[in-house]
Amino acid sequence: MNRLVKKISLSFEKIFSEVGSITRLWIDTLRFGFKRPYEIHALISQMEDIGVGSLFIVVISSFFVGMVMAVQVAYSEANFAGRVMVGIGVGVVITKEFGPLLTALLVGGRVSAGITSVIGSMVVTEQVDAIRLLGASPAKKLVFPRVFAALLMLPVLTAIADLVGILGGLVVSLLDIKMGFLTYYYQVVHSVTLSDFFGGLFKAFVFAFFISLIGCYNGLHVKGGAEGVGQATTRSVVAASVSVMIADYFITKLLLIL
Repeated sequence: MNRLVKKISLSFEKIFSEVGSITRLWIDTLRFGFKRPYEIHALISQMEDIGVGSLFIVVISSFFVGMVMAVQVAYSEANFAGRVMVGIGVGVVITKEFGPLLTALLVGGRVSAGITSVIGSMVVTEQVDAIRLLGASPAKKLVFPRVFAALLMLPVLTAIADLVGILGGLVVSLLDIKMGFLTYYYQVVHSVTLSDFFGGLFKAFVFAFFISLIGCYNGLHVKGGAEGVGQATTRSVVAASVSVMIADYFITKLLLIL
């Protein structure tokens, strides 16, 4: 029993220690990132990698998720109510929940793994030490462009996922359920509010913060060569996904209160 308690306490101690280290990394990023010279080219490059590089998987996944949701709403009800409420169900659930959450999980796995592997490789090859020797801050050179590119691009990808997911529901409504275009359109327009849409974008913004910062932190703390890079990459994907799910619950509760 004492061994179990000791193990649990050490686990919590490690978690709080890492949270403190990530917080310090974020403070350094804010402190050095906005100082001249600005890392504009690195920021644009990361925006292209995160935004354009993730566009295909977001479009394909959200389109079929919208189709599946339309089928579920239409056929889960034994009576006629399910079919006449397809636009309402798809529009609300996509914009409030599945758009930001699905995008964060898909893009988060790709982005956090990519960030950790790149920065971790730089740590292993001592490029990060070289940056420090030159008097520059790794938080400015490496962390700032990646974090702020994610903060800018994930809400954009979420808005695209919302639109494509609703279009996927429209395809099912037209071809399978035989619902008219105008009926589906008016259901979506009258059921989805601006607060629903922007609430989803706010979720995406918070998710992007956790995904990118966790990836950068694990990359900067790689140990053990190439094997350590692989282990850190796995930790980043797991930690980012868990953080997104936990944050989603608390943000949803907050938005309901507001």
